[in-house]
Amino acid sequence: MLDTCTIEERWSGVNDMIERWLEERQKLIVEFCAAGEDHKSAEQLHKRLQNFCQLLVDYVCAGHFEVYYQLLREAEEFKDGSANIAQGLLPELNENTSIAMEFHDQYAETDPSTPLNDLSTKLSKLGETLELRFEIEDRLIDVMHNAHKAVVASEA
Repeated sequence: MLDTCTIEERWSGVNDMIERWLEERQKLIVEFCAAGEDHKSAEQLHKRLQNFCQLLVDYVCAGHFEVYYQLLREAEEFKDGSANIAQGLLPELNENTSIAMEFHDQYAETDPSTPLNDLSTKLSKLGETLELRFEIEDRLIDVMHNAHKAVVASEA
């Protein structure tokens, strides 16, 4: 979609994609908080965990397979060195992704009879992981996208 467009069109398209993705981040945060609350039943908790795990995998995959790719393409078009910064941050995101996917794999398919004795510890670790991820993603967005806003505006 963004492969055969002007730099201004690419920036605008990436901007729209980022906005949608950050809305998904907000939903992920809400579900993360809900998963950590006290629940009336084991069934309710497991359903919350499944919802959260689905949002988690969707969010992480959208980042890796859509957003980061388009940010990198945009940065390469501007040829301002921002793509090099991204290359330094992507390994951190890959490590972070492994932790998030381990959580997903452990909790996505549980049923109400599965004991969740270590859930609060795992949620705490995942919360720290997500906080770091969001910081890295925000840096990527600032360096590889927001930094180009003035250039695009001046060319329009």
